[in-house]
Amino acid sequence: MPGVNAPAPASTPALHLGLDAGGTQTRWALADGGGRVVAEGSAPPLSGLMLLDPAGRATLQAALRGLAAALPAGTVLRSAWAGLTGLDAALAPVMARALGGTLALPPAAVHVGTDIELAFRAAFAPGEGVLLVAGTGTIAAVLGVDGTLHRAGGRGAVIDDAGGGHWIAREALRLVWRLEDEAPDRGVATPLGRALAQAVGGEDWAATRAFVYGASRGELGTLALAVADAAQAGDAAALGVLQQAGGELARLVQALHGRLGRVLPVALAGRVWTLHPAVEAALRAALPGVAVSHSPGAAHAAAARLAASAHPATENELR
Repeated sequence: MPGVNAPAPASTPALHLGLDAGGTQTRWALADGGGRVVAEGSAPPLSGLMLLDPAGRATLQAALRGLAAALPAGTVLRSAWAGLTGLDAALAPVMARALGGTLALPPAAVHVGTDIELAFRAAFAPGEGVLLVAGTGTIAAVLGVDGTLHRAGGRGAVIDDAGGGHWIAREALRLVWRLEDEAPDRGVATPLGRALAQAVGGEDWAATRAFVYGASRGELGTLALAVADAAQAGDAAALGVLQQAGGELARLVQALHGRLGRVLPVALAGRVWTLHPAVEAALRAALPGVAVSHSPGAAHAAAARLAASAHPATENELR
């Protein structure tokens, strides 16, 4: 791609590219040989799911060209490290070749893994903790020192994803409409019912039905914000849903602790933790004695530092 790894003055330092690629956007960062981030930005969405059919592969090629165009003109790359959502591990080499081909990097200079692997590495060294992600969906993961990814949850809203934004929204809607079954106008008159009605555009069932069954999984998950608002206004049912979410998320950690036979510190990632303090408070109450913190730093910056550490600067580059 013009502007990336094109001929450059000998004094131009080679940089390392980190990517945190998802279905909404791809965030990128460039790090120097010492792992210091020198530039960052966003690019079109990238997903491992794009490899699954011809139309997706065409979209992938366009997205990769968009990524190359988003990097600063004259960028010289030495390596790349990418975490992608929806990536089947068996297809990682295919994605690495596609990425390397676009960025004029040899296969050995490109690492492609899942977004969960990247998020874990942004928080811990392998084997040193549990990453607990609570966004629209939920998953807990431990990356072992041998590279094995141990996971609990992450099975999607149809099966589980308890504690995530989609689940919180669904549980709150269930509560309101069961109250409506018992006594019309009883559910929608609560602070939770009013908050949800405002979010979906009306108090009647038609408005809720149109929103819920016309929304994507992520759009439905945004109703968790209304649940948090209702809890803040003193609605006991909304607060109960959020507390239950924290307990469900703790269960994922407990499952991994049990399987691995040891207690590990936990790093939290994802937007659910910003909804309301009740979620984290319930989690901590269910995990007495476990060190819990928030995952530090951004994943795309961590990916750039991983690329730099995997491909140290040469003597000529250090001069």
